Amino acid sequence: MPVSLTDAQLKAIRDIDSPTIANAIEPFNVRPHAAGYVGHDIRCLITGLGSMLGYAVTCTADSRTEWRRREDSRFVDLCRAVQASPKPAVVVIQDVGQDQARSCHVGEMMATGFQRLGAVGVITNGGLRDIAEVRALGNFHYYGAGLVVAHGRPMILEIDVDVTISGMSVAPGSLLHGDENGIVHIPDEVAEGVVAAAGKIREDEAERLREINSPEFILQEYR
Repeated sequence: MPVSLTDAQLKAIRDIDSPTIANAIEPFNVRPHAAGYVGHDIRCLITGLGSMLGYAVTCTADSRTEWRRREDSRFVDLCRAVQASPKPAVVVIQDVGQDQARSCHVGEMMATGFQRLGAVGVITNGGLRDIAEVRALGNFHYYGAGLVVAHGRPMILEIDVDVTISGMSVAPGSLLHGDENGIVHIPDEVAEGVVAAAGKIREDEAERLREINSPEFILQEYR
């Protein structure tokens, strides 16, 4: 089961930017410093929404295999999983097809449905579409490899399974934080302490910036 946080705790975490969250996780030494986040191949496609925070509802998908029958898609099961998930939810879709550059997994209809069921965003290593319509929904975050004009032959395959998005492992219920810099996974064991750790990070960085911007700044003496 995912860590259970209060609304106040969730808001406090959401109010922090993702790079500071990533820095705040490091002192806990619960994973390697180069793990737990996506690369620059996963883009924030709708900017200006602030930070996204939610519990992962995971699935695998394929939209580029012609022989698959659309009636075999488990889309309705995915919607049920979003509805049953702790809130806020984030839908995480790992593309497992053979042509990820032309895949497409969510557009206006699916995004609207997910939002109505309590999701605040979607993350995929594949493509997304209907950017203007999804932007108009307001406060629905869109993270993917890019935009694709056609939906192909969309199929939801497995649900509530461990997935990998750009090297970031995501289990069902993982707490994910994202902004225009990218996505970071907050491990359950540090979730309740990450706000205080982020505050310490900000204090330390503010002091270092004062040193750098001071008239006395000398590179050779800076640590």
